[in-house]
Formats: sequence, structure tokens, C-alpha cells
Amino acid sequence: MKVLTAAQMQAVDCRTIDEIGIPGVVLMENAGRSVAEEIIQRFSLTGTPLTVSPRALIFAGKGNNGGDGYVIARHLLNQGWGVQTLVLAERDAIKDDAALNLTALENCGGLVDFVSDSKTLATCLAAIGEFTVLVDAIFGTGLAKPAQGLYLQAIEWLNQQLSPVIAVDISSGVDASTGRVLGTAVNSTLTVSFAFPKVGQVSYPGAGLSGELVTVDIGIPEQIAGQTSTDCLLIDAAEARCLLPVRSRDGHKGTFGHLLIVAGSTGKGGAAVMVAESGLRAGAGLVTLACPQSIQPILACQLTEVMTVPLADSKGEISLLSYEDIKVLAKGKQALAIGPGLGLGEEMSDLVCRLTQDSDLPMVIDADGLTALCGHTDMLGFHTDRPIVLTPHPGEMARLTGLSVDEIQANRFVVARDFAVRHSVVLVLKGARTLTASPDGHVHVNSSGHAGLASGGMGDVLTGLIGSFLAQGLAAMDAATLGVYLHGMAADRLLATFGDAGLLATDIIYEIPATRQALSKEG
Repeated sequence: MKVLTAAQMQAVDCRTIDEIGIPGVVLMENAGRSVAEEIIQRFSLTGTPLTVSPRALIFAGKGNNGGDGYVIARHLLNQGWGVQTLVLAERDAIKDDAALNLTALENCGGLVDFVSDSKTLATCLAAIGEFTVLVDAIFGTGLAKPAQGLYLQAIEWLNQQLSPVIAVDISSGVDASTGRVLGTAVNSTLTVSFAFPKVGQVSYPGAGLSGELVTVDIGIPEQIAGQTSTDCLLIDAAEARCLLPVRSRDGHKGTFGHLLIVAGSTGKGGAAVMVAESGLRAGAGLVTLACPQSIQPILACQLTEVMTVPLADSKGEISLLSYEDIKVLAKGKQALAIGPGLGLGEEMSDLVCRLTQDSDLPMVIDADGLTALCGHTDMLGFHTDRPIVLTPHPGEMARLTGLSVDEIQANRFVVARDFAVRHSVVLVLKGARTLTASPDGHVHVNSSGHAGLASGGMGDVLTGLIGSFLAQGLAAMDAATLGVYLHGMAADRLLATFGDAGLLATDIIYEIPATRQALSKEG
């Protein structure tokens, strides 16, 4: 599903108005009516006396988002709702299409109060009774700086209320192009987005303030919508299904790829086991695990279907002396997964960097492999001839970039995209709404998964998934996108049984084949 920035949505509106000839006031009417219909459908009172009417309080800014609010008020009023509109501006500050709809609302008998200072707003809010819903039509997608004064006061008041809050197009205070919160933002129950979802609604932290997200048609012609290009996609089941590798009926274990894994150390053998098992469960024909010789017998007993190879080790970790052996092992393989459980010894950085530089295989690097790359990320950009996938969580991303975790979480979309472009890698920034960014600047926002994935070993499972799809011949961006989606979808399938706490990484591993089959059958 296409996801747009504020500038891209503005361009869509302009083309619709200028090239097609649909006036902006018509688009505003369609938008406001669509929001009103969502409100009526969800929040109309049922089983109550006819004398009791649902009530809506609408906060309207002075721009087009406020204009949408006036249309909403008029349609709710026509359906018998009690409606009060607070305009956060003087009457003569309302211009153009918004002014037309404000006049229409007033002519229909709508109750409108104009408040242009904090004291007047405080007085109005103190006298206000209870409302069925509250409507945020303050800023919309054009906001570029934090709310202040009167607007900040309104946002903070909305966030203190118990009634459902409906955001018109986007929660006021959220940057529509990044998901960054500009100071303070409305915490919405429902967001009704116009024509397309916006980046800020599907990428955290903004996604966490959007509540349920609904996208409605406002009359953008298909010839405009279809031609609209974007570098951001929201990955749902339909998008993920298209990425599933084809399983030929006459295939054999050599047909579906051989994944080589370099992982594990004393005390961290479980990480290597989970990568290997998830690689097989995701469909790779063969998996070979290269691990320290000191733990190889133990892992071989646990991994019945996986080939294991002992490597020279140093203090329980793979030694740099094993580099040539790994190069030999890589011959005839289709992909390489590096990192889970490797350890943080002195030789590890040199080993990982040399493998990253010299291997001809597409590879996925995670966990301790990422730590080994810290301070050496400049070398990534010199090897654009074969794909590299990095899968950091926010803490690992902080070490790779030198940014703080808070800085990364506040601007995940931009951080992920910029790193991928700068270093010519596919970057999977894990977390709620995991982002997958490509070297050409495209970003995929994952829609599957839940908080149950926040437990140890889940990243190792994801590494195996992505490595497996690389071995099966998928391009790096496709392998990462599909791996992330299936990982989350498996958790979603287990939600009813396990809930969102106590889910283990091994539970996900066992669910992978059924999840892949379910995704395929849905088509």
C-alpha cells in the first residue's frame, strides 16, 4: 500500500485541482463527509431514548484541516448530533475554502465559538459538558514546527479527556512525513486519513498516537492516484504474498538454496541454533552452521537436520585463524548469515569485517556481527556488487550511528533511510513497525507483529528467515521485507493462544511453515 509524505499528498491535491479540474472545496467536502460517516457509524448512540443525542466537540484550526472540521460539524448536525465547534482563531483569519465551509456551517445553525487566546479557551473548556466524541481538526499534514500557546493548550486538554478522539487526516503535532512528534501531539483513538496513509501514521512514534487508522476516498481520480509514486510502502499480507519465492514441483534440496551461518560462542549457542532452525523452517534446502569447535558437538546434537562445521576458536569464540576455512565453506552456498551469538572478543571485529569485505555472497548481519562493524561502517559502501542486509535494534543502531536511542526512536524513518542510502545496504530497523530501507531510498513499513515479539532470541529467528530467503534467490530488499512480515505474522497467529507476553522465539520458529502456507493460501 502506498504511503505518502506531506509534500507528496499536497502534490496529489494540486494535480487533482489543476489538471482534473476538481475544486479544492469539493475535495474538502468529500473529506469532511467521510470523517462524519465514520463517526456516525462507530459512535452513534444505540438503545437510548430519542431525546438523547450524541454530541461532538470539534477543535478547528484556521487552515484547511479546520475547513474539514466545519464540514464534519455540518454533516453531524444534519444527522441529529449535538455539535459545538471551537475555532482556534479570529473569524477573519479563516480564508478560502475553509471560510466557505465555515459560512455554510453557520448558515445551518451550527454553534461556533471563536477563541484566539489561552484565557478565553480555558473559560470555554471549563464550561463544556460531556461529549460522545472529540474531533481534532487543528493542524493536518502541513505542520512543520511544535505547537505553541493556544494550540498547545488545546492538544494538552484533548489528551486529558476520556472521550474518544478522532484525528482528521493526522493527529495534530505529528510530522506527517517522518512520524516524529513535534513537541506534543494529540493521542487519537481513530485517525481518518485522506486518500493515502501518511508516513507519520505508520512509523513510530507517530503511529503510536494514531489509534486505529482508516483511509477514506475523497475523490482523487485513479489516473492521479495510480500515477503517484512514493518511496514508502506499508507492507500488508497482499504486498508480502507477492514476495513469496516459487516452489517448483520438481525441485530438490539443492534447488532451494544453501545457507551458510557463522554464529555461536560459549554461552551463546542457542542463538546459532535458532538462526539455523528458522533458516530451514523458512524453506532453505540446506543449512550449514559454522561455529567454534568447543561447542560444535553440543550444537550438532541439537540440530538434527543442520550440517555443523567446527572452526578454530579462541576463548570459546571463533578465531580469526578460521577466516580461510570460512571462505572455503562459502563456496557453493547461496547466502551467508553472520553474527548471532558470535561474542565480542578482540578478534571478532577483524573477522566480521574481512568476511563483509571479501565474501561474494549476499549476506545478513545481526547481533554481535553488528557490534563488530561499529567504527567500520564506511567500508560497507565500497561493496555494492552484492547485497548486505543489516538488522539492528535501536540500541545496535545507536552504536552504528553514534546517535542516542532516543534520537533514533524519534526519527526512525529518516535515520533508517539515510543510513541505507549512505552505506549502500538494506537496513532493517527493528522495533514496533519495523522499517526496511533500501540503498535507493525506498522504505517498507511492516504492519505485522505485536509486543510479544519483545523477548530474547526473536532477532536470531529473523536473521534465519532473511538468510533463508536470500539463499532461495530473493533480492535483498525482498528477502528482508518478507522475512520481517512473516516473523510478525507468525506472532499474530499465536496471539490468541499466547497473548502478548511469554511468547518464545522457538514458538515462532515452529509456526513459520504454517504461517508461510497461510500467507500463500490467502491469495
